[in-house]
Amino acid sequence: MRTKQEIISLVKEEDVKFIRLQFTDMLGRMKNIAVTESRLKDVLDNGCVVDGSTIEGFDDRADTDLCLCPDLDTFTIFPWRPHQGKVARLICDVKAADGKELECDPRLVLKRVTDEAKNAGFTFEVGPECEFFLLKTDDDGTPTYTPHDNAGYFDLAPQDNGENCRRDICLTLEQMGYEIEASHHETASGQHEIIFGRGEALCTADRLVTFRNVVKTIAARHGLHATFMPKPFTDDNGSGMHLAMSLFDADGKNVFFDENDRSKLSKTGYGFMAGILKHTREAACLTNPTVNSYKRFIPGFNAPCYISWSENNKSLLVRIPHCTRPENSAIELRSPDNTANPYLAIAALLKAGLMGIKNGYRLPAGIDVNLHGLKQSEREALGVESLPISLNEAVSIAEKSEFITELLGDELKKKYLDIKKQEYNSYRKSISQWEIDKYLITY
Repeated sequence: MRTKQEIISLVKEEDVKFIRLQFTDMLGRMKNIAVTESRLKDVLDNGCVVDGSTIEGFDDRADTDLCLCPDLDTFTIFPWRPHQGKVARLICDVKAADGKELECDPRLVLKRVTDEAKNAGFTFEVGPECEFFLLKTDDDGTPTYTPHDNAGYFDLAPQDNGENCRRDICLTLEQMGYEIEASHHETASGQHEIIFGRGEALCTADRLVTFRNVVKTIAARHGLHATFMPKPFTDDNGSGMHLAMSLFDADGKNVFFDENDRSKLSKTGYGFMAGILKHTREAACLTNPTVNSYKRFIPGFNAPCYISWSENNKSLLVRIPHCTRPENSAIELRSPDNTANPYLAIAALLKAGLMGIKNGYRLPAGIDVNLHGLKQSEREALGVESLPISLNEAVSIAEKSEFITELLGDELKKKYLDIKKQEYNSYRKSISQWEIDKYLITY
């Protein structure tokens, strides 16, 4: 862990002049306030008081003053900023002005669940695979609705016009301490994927909110617009955020690994998976929090639609990746997308998995057939449920869920679901081009 003095010394050595104090609102959108190097010691000692009256999730407090309390381990210098008078950042916990914890701070939610895991003897690690689109911009730099290229899966230049941009994103992330396992062009035109190395849950969530900012910043420097919108194009695959998850004990041993199991997964791993499957519908409004998220769950577009698992069938919700080394044993969840607040989404998945282990949830049989090709009656006969098909359905499920109440608490649950209801109602009032094309002349 870094100390205050180490950060102060590093700031002087590296000629850092501005420090951005970053945090997320309830929906996971990055916010920040910048302070100069001269204020750093005071901020490290006492935090920084800011006005939270217009920040989603904090805006209905009687006392809207918030205190940003830096996490010293998140100190990073931005590689793309000037080399003289550099800019750094610290990610902050959001507290009341008197220093008391706030129930509506998303980072606090994840911290509490990781503490539960530690009390049970586990450390939770997550490895994300993040997809996004690169779009062209017009002469004014405004994003267009046109993909940057027409390349496909694993294509390379000159078909892959985003190769240079993707390379610069990866190199920038590595300079910021990320381990980048791989990057490549995805299936859809203009679509890309970057795969992180596995990291402890809170660190991974911090990296995910930073990742979005880095991708958009570097894309803009290439004259492009990066979007994490889950389903921008009707006839192309959408973008997901696949999460590979593992638990480790106090000795650093991966407790998901079992040499004697056919899939090399332990009883603990199967219990964790059972928890994910049982609570995934309740957690959908956190892992897939926008109206557009549910446009991705359409058969034929390489995204899961049904709650099921397999050893190797990538069309299903959860799979067990092939494992050659004990430390790499994991389960992969394929439904989340990058509009999620990663603190809340990862917290929900960890809590669900821990409940599966603790309560001995029964794991349904694995399925190795293509569920998209079965009739509804055949899926029902297999006991397979569907993921929610709309944000409205996901919110309704979460509203009745004791699991979500226990995870978020009454206050944050109500605030979050109220905002999502407003979002869906705004969408419901809008008239789409599809409706105009379908009904204006016909009726």
